[in-house]
Amino acid sequence: MIKKVFKILFVLLSLISVQVSSQNIFTGKVFDINTKVPLIDVEVYDFNDGYITKTDNNGRFRFISDKSQIKLVLYKLEFNYEVIDLISDSIFKNIYMSTYSVDLNEVVILDKESLFSVKKLSDIVGTSFFAGKKTSSILLNNMFGDMSSNNARHIYNKIGGLNIFQNDDAGLQLNIGGRGLSPGRSANFNIRQNNYDISADVLGYPESYYTPPAEALKEIQIVRGAASLQYGTQFGGLVNFVFNKPNKIRRFSLISRNSIGSNSLYTNFTSVSGKVRNIGYYSFINYKRGDGFRSNSNFESVNLFTYFDIQITKKLKASFEITYLTYLAQQAGGLTDKMFYEDIFQSNRERNWFKIDWLLYNSKFSFRINEDDNISINLFALDANRFSLGYRNIRVDQVDPLQERDLIKGFFNNYGFESRYLNKYKLFDKKSALLSGVKYYISDNISEQGPGSEEYNADFNLAVDDYPFYPNQSYYRYPNLNLAYFIENIFYVDSNFSITPGMRYEHINTKSDGYYRSIYLNLVNQPLYDTTIYNSNENKRDFFLFGIGLSYKNSKQYEVYSNISQNYRSVTFSDITITSPTFLIDPDISDESGYSYDIGLRGIHNSILSFDLNYYALSYNNRIGFLQKKIEFMPGFFTTKTQKGNIGDAFIHGIEGLIDLNSRDIIKGLDINTFLNYAYTRSEYIRSETQAIIGNKVEFVPEHNIKCGVDMSFKRYTAGLQLTYLSEQFTDASNAVESDISGILGTIPSYYVLDFSSSIDIQKFKLYFGVNNITDNYYFTRRATGYPGPGIIPSQTRNYYFTLQLNI
Repeated sequence: MIKKVFKILFVLLSLISVQVSSQNIFTGKVFDINTKVPLIDVEVYDFNDGYITKTDNNGRFRFISDKSQIKLVLYKLEFNYEVIDLISDSIFKNIYMSTYSVDLNEVVILDKESLFSVKKLSDIVGTSFFAGKKTSSILLNNMFGDMSSNNARHIYNKIGGLNIFQNDDAGLQLNIGGRGLSPGRSANFNIRQNNYDISADVLGYPESYYTPPAEALKEIQIVRGAASLQYGTQFGGLVNFVFNKPNKIRRFSLISRNSIGSNSLYTNFTSVSGKVRNIGYYSFINYKRGDGFRSNSNFESVNLFTYFDIQITKKLKASFEITYLTYLAQQAGGLTDKMFYEDIFQSNRERNWFKIDWLLYNSKFSFRINEDDNISINLFALDANRFSLGYRNIRVDQVDPLQERDLIKGFFNNYGFESRYLNKYKLFDKKSALLSGVKYYISDNISEQGPGSEEYNADFNLAVDDYPFYPNQSYYRYPNLNLAYFIENIFYVDSNFSITPGMRYEHINTKSDGYYRSIYLNLVNQPLYDTTIYNSNENKRDFFLFGIGLSYKNSKQYEVYSNISQNYRSVTFSDITITSPTFLIDPDISDESGYSYDIGLRGIHNSILSFDLNYYALSYNNRIGFLQKKIEFMPGFFTTKTQKGNIGDAFIHGIEGLIDLNSRDIIKGLDINTFLNYAYTRSEYIRSETQAIIGNKVEFVPEHNIKCGVDMSFKRYTAGLQLTYLSEQFTDASNAVESDISGILGTIPSYYVLDFSSSIDIQKFKLYFGVNNITDNYYFTRRATGYPGPGIIPSQTRNYYFTLQLNI
């Protein structure tokens, strides 16, 4: 039904839009005043709103705006900037730029942040507030590194304190955490695409199995814990993938990127974009395949995306998009410590498989009532599934006996809408802005677990008839409802100082309805005890979250910011009902809560130095984790098992600092960029019912987290090195150093990785070449408790990539 509604809505508005064409067109051509030669790649800015476009190969620019008159700033290196006024639909304007008559440092650049690959977000972007928050925007067009395989180590290299699981050869999944939060499938962040949810279930299963390709992105917006008021209650904050927009000055343009790499890696990314009448479009296909650097690690994926936007009237704009991802991956399984140090390439699991199908729909409507009032309505839906199949005995070193496999199937169906209203007004002759919004979200998910076939292939059908006494059988349905209302207001006390208080109300109703079988077998696999247990639960919560942000800007270049916001994380269905051979679930497991605090100084000095230095604190109550406990599994029979439950209260704090130096024209044509991203973190359990835990360090908290690098560009050539270092970190609350037969407990030793990247521009072609892990270090970043393990999941050894890009 949801699919039909979206299709009908899309066709209807597309037909309407053909009849309606309301747009203000601005055109021009830029020349060198001395040579009269057209200038390409001149950056065109709206004097008030920032970057718009750049000139094409003929020196021309063309763009559309809802303004009838606009002030533009034109900027190009080695030329003086020009400020001009244009009226829409006027005669084509020729503009002339002169070479520098003053030193570079004296030239005013409207958007100095565009010279760097990471910048802070403005106070107001669209219908979102970011004032006083710890924000970052990764500008993908300015990034340098391995984009074809979504290398998170490169893409997020300037985001403070991020901890990354590096166990994915092609970037099919994003695993980022930080500040003591597990990186597993980025589940502690609210993950969005073009500002709508894309994870499996924001409440019941907030894991991200789909990650957009970096080659399709314009920017990645990241807001740390203070995002809880606007985007959801998670401790991590917001990660919003912003896709490239349609090319508004051409009817058709094409970018094609083909990459090859180690271990038979091949990827293709091809996108088309343009504008026909008043309809803009952007679409891509992304194909990946490879064998993986370990045996039993092959994969293949296809990702499709299509986007349309329509300017219905001067005030009303609509956009529609659909995303589809499918991939199948063989999983080599985990290792014990002994196996890892003997041979990290080994695998004794050749029947383990993982499959994803992800289908996303979105429609967005933006209505500009007037210069001060804006409304946006975002409709979204997900139809997806994830299947995991394999032999995953707690004894990781045990050879697969080639019997039945464990099969877990998840089906995710959700839909919702989010509406926002932005009002700019004056209070006591001081400008202010009010943002209010409502979110309605419904999900109806199914989790099914049982026996899979004893074959080698990726057969995701249950084999209950063949194995009637398989112990881990369950079926659950999870209908969830979330209704949220949020409000924030920016009060500008003066031109320098702003205060942004906010509030979020949450109504959460999570349900579960299903059954599981409890079976104990004798030595000949006959049941000693066999019963089916049915249960149905409902958990309603209503609560408020509060926060406030402060910002002081002594100029357009420097800012002191601070904020404090409450956070909340509800128990997920994987926390409650998924049966694992490596751990048990505490039946009394409950939700987590706490708050995030930031204070920092950031800015840009002379268009050369960008910096962001901050102190943060995270208070985490009822933190969920793993502990070794004595368990009675049958009357009078006890064993020691790893249990997942509420460990206690933790406090995590530290310092994060980014220094990014962009030196241009050191000698004519030579630019050098160097950066240092360092985080120092302390953590401690301050309360727990298990006394031995108090005073222990929190899991996934390396004390030192360093990423640094240098890039050098000379004319059309660019080359650079990046170093990543993380100190030792624990994986459970007991701070276990030694591992066990499962490989899921123990430390993650300190490691470093050195990467090389390079590129060359040749007119419409661009070549990329790189070597990751130059020193061929053997290391790991993850001990998996379930799939793709259990056990240690080794990270990639030395590998190379080569990419050829064609731009038409």
